[in-house]
Amino acid sequence: MRFPDSVLAVLTDPRTEIRGDLVRIPFEIDRPVYERLNVVLKEMGGRWDGRNAVRAHVFPYRIEGHMRQCIAAGEYPSRYETGWFPTPHDLVMQVCDAAGIYAGMTVLEPSAGAGALTQEIARRGGVVDAVEVDERRADVLREQGDCRRVYATDFLATDPMEYEEGFDRIVMNPPFKTGLDHILHGISHMKDDGILVAIMSDGLRWWGDRASTEFRNMVEEVGGEIEPLPEDSFAVSGTSVRTCLVYVPGYAGGPLRTHDWHRRQPRQLDLFAA
Repeated sequence: MRFPDSVLAVLTDPRTEIRGDLVRIPFEIDRPVYERLNVVLKEMGGRWDGRNAVRAHVFPYRIEGHMRQCIAAGEYPSRYETGWFPTPHDLVMQVCDAAGIYAGMTVLEPSAGAGALTQEIARRGGVVDAVEVDERRADVLREQGDCRRVYATDFLATDPMEYEEGFDRIVMNPPFKTGLDHILHGISHMKDDGILVAIMSDGLRWWGDRASTEFRNMVEEVGGEIEPLPEDSFAVSGTSVRTCLVYVPGYAGGPLRTHDWHRRQPRQLDLFAA
């Protein structure tokens, strides 16, 4: 949900205090602006504490890092909708550590949001390409300057063969409704010996549909893991959805349909070409 311009102006005012678990406005603002601000902060999970020692909106989690991402994107996840949820800092570190990202690696982030993962990848020296379906967030990614390339498009519509080489690492926090599709498509962008690490709905560990069952079997075959994350992993992002961490390692001659696997397939002749 987009921040109203007046609310965004208050939140980015240098006098506004955003630290720890609170947001405090230590200056006078117009009543209509305050009412809009109050609605936004409540939708993000805050509550007003009017005690003289506090006088701030207090959140049940540390708000500073999360608010920084939301302000950069110009939008926030409301309790009343599902959609974009920024990756919390602790999970960013866990994903990047699991992927083993180091300087010079090529990394694809196919659901990049406002750059939570791409910033850390770049900090570690990774050469990162990002895909983000939302034009506004794609512009944020470009302005941040951490990515080699930013594509404003639906990742599931991309063709891995447009890349000359696969990526060393694929890391993602995809939309949960199409998360498995994103993971499988991500594998098609990866080198044979690459690694994919993704955050996914915890249902992937037990869903009984054919696609989920076959995916779990494949992960087991390649020596990967699907591990549950703590129940409050996304509380800072305004949702209590349960999640898991998916780790899929590739290797030469393995069963994964990687970028290299696709390159090895015979090219089909276009019978309808002029």
